[in-house]
This record gives sequence, C-alpha cells and structure tokens, in this order.
Amino acid sequence: MTSETQETQAVVQDFKAAVNMTPKQLEAWLETEASKSVGQKSDGGESIGHQSGQRIVEILHKRKSNYTEEDIAHMRKVVSYVHRHSAQQPDGDVTHTRWRYSLMNWGHDPLKD
Repeated sequence: MTSETQETQAVVQDFKAAVNMTPKQLEAWLETEASKSVGQKSDGGESIGHQSGQRIVEILHKRKSNYTEEDIAHMRKVVSYVHRHSAQQPDGDVTHTRWRYSLMNWGHDPLKD
C-alpha cells in the first residue's frame, strides 16, 4: 500500500463512511436496468457512475494493505461525489428517483442512512 499517512487514513475512513452498500449489494445493483439508466455517458456506453461502481466493488474486495495510489485517488473521488450529490437531495420520496440511483452507482444508498 501507499505509505500510511494520516491523510490516507482519513480518505479510507471517509470512503468507508460514504460507501454504505456491501460489495454484494452493489454488484447486484449494478446489474439492474435502473443502475444502467442513469449517469453521464462519455461515449454512449457505460456511465461514469456505473464504471465507478465497478471500481468500488474491486476496492471493497481488497485488503487495506493492498490499496494502490489509484485506489486512494478513486476513494477521494467517491467521497467527493457522494457528499456533493447528497447535498442536492430532492424533496419528497426519493425511493425511485434518478438522484438515488446515481448515488447507488457510487456505492451509497441514501435510504440506508
């Protein structure tokens, strides 16, 4: 792993707080049409959030001692996205909203809070 700095420890801790879905839950979610229907698609293919979800699953399956610099960088990106997007919560029931589905692609189910 990268040198265990306080900053790295904080990123890992924030990532574990932001990602509240288990690898199994996230993998199952990413297989759904709802998951594939949301997010920005760079080339008409897989959305950025969906790609991120796949990467999150990989990270969740790793031992902390095996985290790479790229893993830590992606964790930072996930934490930033979850915090930024959570602040934009729409009014009313969010159960079947694109807002919730986007967050779930990033490993965070706002209904689990």
